[in-house]
Amino acid sequence: MQQGFAIWANPSSPHAEGRKAKQALEDARERVKKALGWDGEVIFTSGASEALWIALNRAKVDRRIVSAVEHDAVFRAAPDAEVVPIGDGACVDQDQLNDMLARAGRSIVAVQHVNSETGVRQPVSSLAQKVTEAGSLLISDCSQSAGKYTLPDADMIVLSAHKLGGPIGIGALLVSDYNLLEPTGGHERGYRQGTENLPAVLGFVSALEARAISKKTVGTGVDTSAIAGQADWVTVAGLTFVDIEHSINSANGQFQPPNSDWIEHDYSILAISHPTMSAQAQLIRLDAMGFAVSAGSACSSGTLKKSRVLDAFGVSDEVAARTIRVSMGWNSTYDEMQQFAEAWRSLS
Repeated sequence: MQQGFAIWANPSSPHAEGRKAKQALEDARERVKKALGWDGEVIFTSGASEALWIALNRAKVDRRIVSAVEHDAVFRAAPDAEVVPIGDGACVDQDQLNDMLARAGRSIVAVQHVNSETGVRQPVSSLAQKVTEAGSLLISDCSQSAGKYTLPDADMIVLSAHKLGGPIGIGALLVSDYNLLEPTGGHERGYRQGTENLPAVLGFVSALEARAISKKTVGTGVDTSAIAGQADWVTVAGLTFVDIEHSINSANGQFQPPNSDWIEHDYSILAISHPTMSAQAQLIRLDAMGFAVSAGSACSSGTLKKSRVLDAFGVSDEVAARTIRVSMGWNSTYDEMQQFAEAWRSLS
């Protein structure tokens, strides 16, 4: 990012300093593709919310379809979209999706790869095949999965830098072909307004590249001979989940969605229900103990309103009111997660 600040010019300016900034921007674009194995195009945005807005409002389609458990940014970008409910196994109801796709007109379908409130993983690649066969487009919000898992098959992918350890306020829309979108003029090949934030772009791509090569000590509670004392956050989440599960179950807590132990799940994101204590009270108590958790996604949880996502997953209002969202990031350790498990169990 310091290198980006040193290149002060607007990348769209024709003078020498502008061309230097442009070269750095285009180099970053290619680095993103390489880091993610993406063969299409990259549009830098101010974050995932803007990327979703561009895709859902500029795609050359007739209709918009979104899953019931998408991030609130999707519903703000497409308030009139058709909503496909959640079916068996906490996954998108594929029969209803097929019925929607069979209607006249080309659609864009939004399905989040890893749910930001529960960690449930949707079978995006298999859904993409159905969407493609119907002549429609699939966009997947991969803010919670990029850097952890291989990107799913999709016509468009949404990324958020700060989920990867990069700066806040920068993201990207990956699009297989620019021709899927209607340009409106401006920057980024005419697909967004506003001068590119070069320092943030360089911070974004650097963090993304670091995800592929970085290793970190996971803590004293792990058999380091088995993993050489190093692991990425997916490994840490998997190793700590057994301990967290024991603590939650022993205190009569419950993971949400109900009976979700047999579905695809990212264990770095957990929705945990306390048997008696409200989510707000849990947040206050855990904050005092040094743990930052939330109720719902950060973009809407400030209101402590009912979680639309938990409702779509079939969680009752009463249980949802006692449910917190717990997530770990790239810099979370095994020891910290064990300490959280003990802290949660101590709540009463």
